[in-house]
Amino acid sequence: MNKENFLTRGIVVCLLAFVCCFLWGSAFPCVKIGYRISDISSDDTVSQILYAGMRFTLAGIMVIVYSSIANKKFISPKGKNESLQVMKLSFFQTIMQYFFFYIGLANTSGVKSSIIIGSNVFVSIVVSSLIFRLEKITLNKALGCIIGFAGILVINLSGGNLGTGLKLTGEGFIFISTFSYAFSSVLMKKYSKTTNPVMLSGWQFLFGGIVMTAFGLASGGEVQINSPSSVAMIGYLAFISAAAYTLWATLLKYNPVSKVSVYGFMNPVIGVILSNVLLKEDKQPSLVTAIIALALVCVGIYVVNREKK
Repeated sequence: MNKENFLTRGIVVCLLAFVCCFLWGSAFPCVKIGYRISDISSDDTVSQILYAGMRFTLAGIMVIVYSSIANKKFISPKGKNESLQVMKLSFFQTIMQYFFFYIGLANTSGVKSSIIIGSNVFVSIVVSSLIFRLEKITLNKALGCIIGFAGILVINLSGGNLGTGLKLTGEGFIFISTFSYAFSSVLMKKYSKTTNPVMLSGWQFLFGGIVMTAFGLASGGEVQINSPSSVAMIGYLAFISAAAYTLWATLLKYNPVSKVSVYGFMNPVIGVILSNVLLKEDKQPSLVTAIIALALVCVGIYVVNREKK
């Protein structure tokens, strides 16, 4: 069985996607813990950007070193075309997505963030279908998007009304991050047809990480990485990015966007569980509310994927 046939098998896609989603789900509480042990306050925007830049620079180095060793040669963009692909991908996947993600996460709960990020499943399908025309949007996909988005509204409006339930620099920034991720997923699908997705993954992280680090330092950001726990946390967060995104990019190369992104429902499930266990935040959505929201997201996933039985 060749690599393409192996990576398009349903059970293989499901298992590998679960690994990715478990790692990403664990990032929600771990980023907030990382802020705490590195002395970064929720309103210190430039330090958050600096922290993100350090994480992704390290992630890029991890991917490039590992891939170069595995291929017994140094991997890097070849020519102007691949360099432009790296920069475009990096803008959406790393710079724009995580600029808004890190700030948004600091201004809302880990549970709510994980549920909102779950909407990237539906946004990715819409972007792939309506903007890039890589696949057709069907009635099932449209209905699934509506049902899934209903789950997002349930978890965000649980505070009682729109004024107290939503915050631009919190939930709003997480939504913007989600749209940026959707564009990056479709771009990765498009570029990986002719370019090595692992190379794209490593170099877009490195480029984006350096840009964010430079901006954070120039703006006066400060991050304290001076204890074993702070070193371990930023190392783990870098590993999450390096391993999960590279694996996800490989799945996107060999499968339709909708087939891969549909498994993203596991992100909010894992994020909810780990946020409740590790963070114990105040004013969390009730268990019943979270279950209803997750149920709606999962029903939306099922409706989107039903025609692919």
